[in-house]
Amino acid sequence: MNLPADTRPDPVPLRVAFWYWLKLGFISFGGPAGQIALMHTELVERRRWISEQRFLHALNYCMLLPGPEATQLAIYIGWLMHKTRGGILAGLLFFLPSLLILIVLSWIYMAYGTLPVVAGILYGIKPAVVAVVLAAAWRIGSRTLKNRTLLAIAVAAFFAIALAELPFPLIVLAAAAIGMLGGRLLPAHFQVGGKHPDSRASYGMALIDDDTPTPAHARFTWPRLARVALGGLALGGGVWLLLAWRYGAAGALAQMGWFFTKAALMTFGGAYAVLPYVYQGGVEHYQWLTAPQMIDGLALGETTPGPLIMIVAFVGFVGAWSHAIFGAGSVLLAGVAGACVATFFTFLPSFMFILAGGPLLEATRDNVRMTAPLTAISAAVVGVIVSLALFFGQHVFVRAGQVDIAAIAISAAACVALFRYKAGTIKLLAACAVAGLVLSYRHG
Repeated sequence: MNLPADTRPDPVPLRVAFWYWLKLGFISFGGPAGQIALMHTELVERRRWISEQRFLHALNYCMLLPGPEATQLAIYIGWLMHKTRGGILAGLLFFLPSLLILIVLSWIYMAYGTLPVVAGILYGIKPAVVAVVLAAAWRIGSRTLKNRTLLAIAVAAFFAIALAELPFPLIVLAAAAIGMLGGRLLPAHFQVGGKHPDSRASYGMALIDDDTPTPAHARFTWPRLARVALGGLALGGGVWLLLAWRYGAAGALAQMGWFFTKAALMTFGGAYAVLPYVYQGGVEHYQWLTAPQMIDGLALGETTPGPLIMIVAFVGFVGAWSHAIFGAGSVLLAGVAGACVATFFTFLPSFMFILAGGPLLEATRDNVRMTAPLTAISAAVVGVIVSLALFFGQHVFVRAGQVDIAAIAISAAACVALFRYKAGTIKLLAACAVAGLVLSYRHG
């Protein structure tokens, strides 16, 4: 599209938006930063569906919410353009391709994971994942830890989860309390920001421009807020009650529904932040999968498009398959059901936050007393992510009580590629997978 800068684009039909969101769902590699950059390039710079400032306005709001911010940004823009149906369409198409791909990969993993070629690929990818997690901690930390106060919160969070083994929700609540107090006593230390790195004034007139009035459907009213919120709660509650009635409240599917709803409300700072909580619940409490399987799941999640939080689909698949919830002859069906249940309850809150709370919460995003608790949580998240890298390293670099020098070498090379040469995640994982295959066959 090469419209003159002073010409406003024509209104976008829903079918055109459908094909764009579907395409994005298949190419959205690179984590939230890469996904946001993709949307910025296409929607702000090339198609000019939304202006730079309106895009940043939406991004800042999504960064304040729990949940995958890139998914919520897609929902927000879809909602702004095509009302509720547009938001639902954008959100679903953003993660459905990833869900389908992960179901297939999870099936291959559970059915054929012991084959030498599969084991070799995972042997190379897992050390790379440690490097990817460290890079995520650095990326989030460089954006979040703007002063010594926030750095101290991050360090305290690291020791709280790594040494004291405090539960993740308690760390989130403690950080929120510190932020609430800090917002009153030291407001300058708890400012939040979400600027896009390529922030230019304008790329030309946009369909939704800076001076475009807020659409009627995006204006706040209490009846609309109540209607959408109650509708979302009724949907989530209805599905959970159906699972509890059919398979028992203590059954795996009902437990997954409740657990992943809680997990969705803990995802301040992205998927890496909630992984320790998913680990504590999925591995230690419910024992849906083992610690090595959890690491393998993260490795698979890094290789697929869509939000990284889609690792919950792997956890649900493996948990339902391993427990044969539909019987020994229907483990594949059980796995698919587990993946879908985990995904549904993880993403439902994101839709509710945007469709119900967008008009209300946007008005308060520049109020430091409102944002300070979330800023403190984001700082704590950095410490939690570093502890996650430490946890993965302990399981990846030590095998059968012996230090695995080859795994350490792969991880070190991956760190150099990420930090020094800014290598893309997919190319890096592919290279490490090849290295894993070569090493595993050489030692085999």
